[in-house]
Amino acid sequence: MPGIFHNKTYFITGASRGIGKAVAVKLASEGANIVIAAKSVAENPKLGGTIFTAAAAVAAAGGQALAVPCDIRDEQMIIEAVRQAAGRFGKIDGVIHNASAISLTDTPGTPAKRYDLMMDINVRGAFLVTKHCLPYLKESDNPHILTFSPPLDVRPRWLAPHLAYTISKYNMTLLAMGWAAEFGDRGIAANSLWPVTTIATAAVRNLLGGDALMQRSRKPEIMADAVYHIMQQEARGYTGRQLLDEEVLSAAGIKDLSAYAINPGSGLQKDLFLE
Repeated sequence: MPGIFHNKTYFITGASRGIGKAVAVKLASEGANIVIAAKSVAENPKLGGTIFTAAAAVAAAGGQALAVPCDIRDEQMIIEAVRQAAGRFGKIDGVIHNASAISLTDTPGTPAKRYDLMMDINVRGAFLVTKHCLPYLKESDNPHILTFSPPLDVRPRWLAPHLAYTISKYNMTLLAMGWAAEFGDRGIAANSLWPVTTIATAAVRNLLGGDALMQRSRKPEIMADAVYHIMQQEARGYTGRQLLDEEVLSAAGIKDLSAYAINPGSGLQKDLFLE
């Protein structure tokens, strides 16, 4: 039997590792075509994974993969990635904005180069990817745009410690909310999704809390499973939402989340921007 995403095509940024790769594999397991748009063509030992290893994992899961070198700071690379996606699969049914840069630094401690990196990837990149995928989303029978960004909460506790990163991620959520309004009459869904706990990725290990935080995190598969349920929803009626992974899974009837914990014996670390 064909999978539920048979002949659906999803354009995923930063899908060479971590959450993006987990989402790619999950959707591929139900027959999806996956466009792996990321800049990792050679493996970094500290990060692991390339667009080619992710493509192999997608194929092993049962989907078709297109690995496209794409730094989403470069508009021409985005245009070329979209062109290749359309040429290979003929359509784009969903865009998943996973690529992101992080620096949990205060204003004096944030170099201009790092500020620009976060704005260029998190905000400008997401905007341009959606812009260039839009002609194909308009032709889909169930088009979805999804940003991995937090619910909006402008209290000082989230602004003061790492203002540049906070506004970059909030801007991703604002993009999703804006697209929901802008494209609502075309039946294109736009939502944001954020994990309730930290997720065990290279960023958590290398930048946030090392192995200790990894042990208090959940596996990327929890986000992948949430995306799996979101992409099944009717786009016209499921848009403009600031979603959390736990809430999405609960609505899908998944109440026991213990299997997602890296170490079930450790307490879980609540993610940023959440009480």
